[in-house]
Amino acid sequence: MSRTYQLMQFFPRSCLVVVLAAVALPLAAEVKPEKSDKQIKKQPELAIDSTAVTDGKTPGLVTYADVIAPVQKAVVSVYSTKTVRRPINPLFPLFGEGELKERGLGSGVIVSPDGYILTNNHVVEGADELNVQLTDGREFKGKIVGSDPKTDVAVLKIEADSLPRVTLADSDKLRVGDIVFAVGNPLDIGQTVTMGIVSATSRQVGILDEVQGYENFIQTDAAINQGNSGGALIDAKGRLIGVNSAILSTTRGNIGIGFAVPVNLAASIMHSLIETGNVSRGFLGVQVDVLSPEVAEAAGLKKETRGVIVNDVTDGGPAEKAGVKRGDVITSINDKQVTSRQELRLLVAQLRPGSEVQLKYLRDGKEGVFKVKLGVLADSSDEIVRGVHTKKLTPELRRGLDLDQRIDEGLVITSVEPDSPYADRLVPNMLVIEINRKPVTDIESARQAIGPGRNLFLVIFRGVPRYIAVPVK
Repeated sequence: MSRTYQLMQFFPRSCLVVVLAAVALPLAAEVKPEKSDKQIKKQPELAIDSTAVTDGKTPGLVTYADVIAPVQKAVVSVYSTKTVRRPINPLFPLFGEGELKERGLGSGVIVSPDGYILTNNHVVEGADELNVQLTDGREFKGKIVGSDPKTDVAVLKIEADSLPRVTLADSDKLRVGDIVFAVGNPLDIGQTVTMGIVSATSRQVGILDEVQGYENFIQTDAAINQGNSGGALIDAKGRLIGVNSAILSTTRGNIGIGFAVPVNLAASIMHSLIETGNVSRGFLGVQVDVLSPEVAEAAGLKKETRGVIVNDVTDGGPAEKAGVKRGDVITSINDKQVTSRQELRLLVAQLRPGSEVQLKYLRDGKEGVFKVKLGVLADSSDEIVRGVHTKKLTPELRRGLDLDQRIDEGLVITSVEPDSPYADRLVPNMLVIEINRKPVTDIESARQAIGPGRNLFLVIFRGVPRYIAVPVK
């Protein structure tokens, strides 16, 4: 990943000299008419505080050692070992393959006295063996309780008790400018603490796009380097606010743009992994777009109205059952403002299936509230392409879609995630019967028929068969 930023453009010094020279030229003696009161421009009202930053008497803060010391005991180093198979001689692959041990390094944060540890999925993914080292020198075998690639969160367990642990803060209350510290083991040089501020919140930078992940990163300029992954991002009170996850860099080193998973998101994933070993996410059953000022005005709303407009509602889904309709504008979920598809997706995904949420909406300019009982977001095992979930055609589904009885095979699209790259072509209740001239009978046959590049889908939607070109990366 590489990005180049142009910060500013410098002008030639000669230009500045010319400007200054022009200002210094003497003015010819002339009589200027006096300006009337109407011609005198009113000066801006400025807020000015001319006092010194400190009064010189209040003792300045000279250390954060007392805040950081307890946290250091709860941050661990995670050493992973993975067995991979590679050609014995890359130039002559026919010579066969051999096994190679790859070693990895990351960090983790103890969150309970009995040994539960938060870290990153990419720290432990594919590991055959995990060793966890505490700052006091003790080492333990680590067991993966569960991991979630979509948020890059994983939970480990070590067999120990009375362990030091961190206190979790409320990451929703973070503000840009808050002082933070990154604690971990960068480059295996030993535990290291770096300091910075919260540079931004709710960052979505595409790091998890390949797994259609949920990004809501805290951005910080506290130095984060390789080996810091899974370590702690703490606030000035020594509370955990995030799990360090990634950096944006052109050099593979720190350039002051680091990202951490907010602890509220990490904790919700952790509880689900501990309880069930996997992550169950809430499902609302709507497709939405951001409400632009033009659309708001056309819908009879104020141009400054913020929210997302419902484009489609999944048949039989939680939203439809609650009364949500196309054209409704969703403004908040559980009193948390929604201004984009990503915000809605993240908010709903963090909630447990079966939980009841308050959904505020606008319809015909009038505000209302729906109580929606969330369903379960389908996992990727039923995806034919990213974000498009399907079910095998059954007699019940055929009757529900009012299809000809002669049609007895195919895949019914049950839902399409809002940020799926195929959401503009494939929609719920569409029946896929062929892909690239090959019959589709189940998930496996559909996946085998799909190839990179442009794919030809034969579908039936609202009783009408049609061909659709679907480009697949």
